[in-house]
Amino acid sequence: MSDTSADLVILGGGSGGYAAAFRAAELGLSVTLIEKDKLGGTCLHRGCIPTKALLHAAEVADETRDAESVGVKAAFEGIDIAGVNKYKDGIVARLYKGLQGLAKAHKVNLVEGTGRFVGGTTVEVDGTRYTGKNVILATGSYSRSLPGLELGGRIIASEQALTLDYVPKKVVVLGGGVIGVEFASVWASFGVDVTVVEALPRLVPNEDEFASKQLERAFRRRKITFKTGVKFTGAKQDDNGVSVSLESGETLEADLLLVAVGRGPNSAGHGYEEAGVKIDRGFVLTDDRLRTNLPNVYAVGDIVPGLQLAHRGFQQGIFVAEEIAGLNPRVIDERGIPRVTYSHPEVASVGLTEAQAKEKYGSDVTTFTYDLGGNGKSQILKTSGGVKLVKAPDGPVVGVHMVGDRVGELIGEAQLIYSWEAFPEDVAPLIHAHPTQTEALGEAFLALAGKPLHVHS
Repeated sequence: MSDTSADLVILGGGSGGYAAAFRAAELGLSVTLIEKDKLGGTCLHRGCIPTKALLHAAEVADETRDAESVGVKAAFEGIDIAGVNKYKDGIVARLYKGLQGLAKAHKVNLVEGTGRFVGGTTVEVDGTRYTGKNVILATGSYSRSLPGLELGGRIIASEQALTLDYVPKKVVVLGGGVIGVEFASVWASFGVDVTVVEALPRLVPNEDEFASKQLERAFRRRKITFKTGVKFTGAKQDDNGVSVSLESGETLEADLLLVAVGRGPNSAGHGYEEAGVKIDRGFVLTDDRLRTNLPNVYAVGDIVPGLQLAHRGFQQGIFVAEEIAGLNPRVIDERGIPRVTYSHPEVASVGLTEAQAKEKYGSDVTTFTYDLGGNGKSQILKTSGGVKLVKAPDGPVVGVHMVGDRVGELIGEAQLIYSWEAFPEDVAPLIHAHPTQTEALGEAFLALAGKPLHVHS
């Protein structure tokens, strides 16, 4: 058994792992990055990027159908799923090639194979041991199912949904969170009859109630059926389709059942528990500096409790690389991580919901909601929705919640506002270009600062 050493050994080459590898290499550390599949992980190959490519194809389909309303003659003739997949796979391939080039440029020792953490600061791959002065565990997540619900055949997870070579006629989506509503949105645009089933009382239940209501209103307009506050009890499939049973006694018939009940931490089978890593319900526990209970062993990304977002893992990877290099980086504020659901319309938020703010500050929390009906660019785009601000008593704005097409592009400014603890009076004097959707943020802050302009009282 051979043994190779480096300053840093990373197990997992997804967003968190490769970000840590590249940043550590920039800081002069020797890095070994172990990945059993492809550099880029779930986000690039089976998650964020391919999903958003489908969502863009869906947007083009909707705009083609609606072309006449803006005076453009166009006919929607249907979805060429082979063409959609070619477009999607081309984007992934280009980004993957770029990532491989960056790994080479950073002189990262990329090891292909299944790694197992064997304790200390050592990871073993096919009989070879890689020992670092430090180790980062970054093995990501997997698509969860429910007890007794086996994936296979017509019962699929998001990974299979991304590689379908046909457009189904009827789909039931189990789960009304981010993944569920994004796929529901795509399929509805592709002409599929979609029903979303969510056990909790509303769609996107982790968002502010305002955002849920806006999205539900939009889904009703789009003829997307959703059943909230209803529990799933079972599914049966045969050659003709799948039958989905609900606690209400109702049975739904469909071509496919998409299981979108969230993602679980991919911590089993990697030797973590055997090596003494502290784990709770599959998640690797860390302190706020992402240190596990073992010396010189860190964890980042979806295996760490919290938001399972690629950009969170990415930032955590950078943080740990800088921590190891002795730069003493500032602890990441989990509430300051932007969240975007890329459905039609989009939902974007940062900071506290109104309910969370009231729990923290009491009932004297101020909110203001600006309707996109007053925003020129949103009217041009024919989107509806709004911007909701949540302000602490005698304090800064602690939450920004937005619904509408393309509002995900506004989250950068919202994140700065939250992170810099801005008061409405700080933001109100800033000039927002006209006509843009950023004006919606500007108008909301003007109103909260006591000088509303394009606002109906």
